[in-house]
Amino acid sequence: MALWTSVAAPAAADGGTTTTTAKPTIVLVHGAFADALSWNGVVERLERRGYSVMAPANPLRGLYDDSTYIASVLDSIKGPLVLVGHSYGGALISSAAAGNPRVKSLVYVSALMPDVGENGMSLAARFPSELGTATNAVPYRAGGASGTDLYLKPDRLHQVFAADLPESTTRLMSVTQRPAATTAFSEKAKVAAWKHIPSWALVAKQDKTINPDQERFEAKRAGSHTMEINSSHMAMISHPEAVTDLVLQATTAAESTRPSLATSGSTHDARAATPLTGIAAASLIAGAGAVLLGRLLRRPRPDGVPGRTSRMRHWRP
Repeated sequence: MALWTSVAAPAAADGGTTTTTAKPTIVLVHGAFADALSWNGVVERLERRGYSVMAPANPLRGLYDDSTYIASVLDSIKGPLVLVGHSYGGALISSAAAGNPRVKSLVYVSALMPDVGENGMSLAARFPSELGTATNAVPYRAGGASGTDLYLKPDRLHQVFAADLPESTTRLMSVTQRPAATTAFSEKAKVAAWKHIPSWALVAKQDKTINPDQERFEAKRAGSHTMEINSSHMAMISHPEAVTDLVLQATTAAESTRPSLATSGSTHDARAATPLTGIAAASLIAGAGAVLLGRLLRRPRPDGVPGRTSRMRHWRP
């Protein structure tokens, strides 16, 4: 017990720079044409690691109303927060997190990251994708209001939205898709929380919905810690482990008392970037403890009699 304390003590005795806070709640915000169930694989993995997770339903009615709604969801949660946005959900967390000191990290998964004065349409004009020819516009009326919804064309959804998922799955997705009002992409961002909150970004290299070059541009501009994977737009369904790894990186940073903005975007492998947790961390501590114990056993006694040399082999993690 004393040995364990001596190894762990420096982390708590350095002025508080590495002490941890309460586990944050992770809020997952889906984008257009999808729903909260698209996060199922990520939710399961995060909960297995002991995190509280919430995946609210995104109204998909427009940037201003939707971000206000997400901000109200955040108000209902106690403690620190990590926000994760997919696609259009990225624009929402950028707005909803503004001015909320409890939001410690932002994670963008093949997402929109508009700056102030930008919207989804202006970014798409700079970085065209196949989405522009893959939607149907359908008028709607609700509660005395009217507008236009966008749906993905059923015969284009697999290719443009989720090419690395089975066609049997994407056929169901085309039937159950949730449309987004055109105001979701036309309303201009009034704030950009990624300017003040550390961010992580996943670039889906096979994305046909949002141009991967747009995702790279946004991540570099925001100084996000960046991961690139061979994935379609729906990375959280086709690659839930990689998405979970990125979220855990952001969450680990959020648990530190001194999270910081990345100095620049970087591309790396998800497996290489995963923080030491669980067995790996325990192995590292155990190895350090073995080294320290060996040195203590070799140290001469106060009466000049040399101590015995320990026969315990060092366990190298």
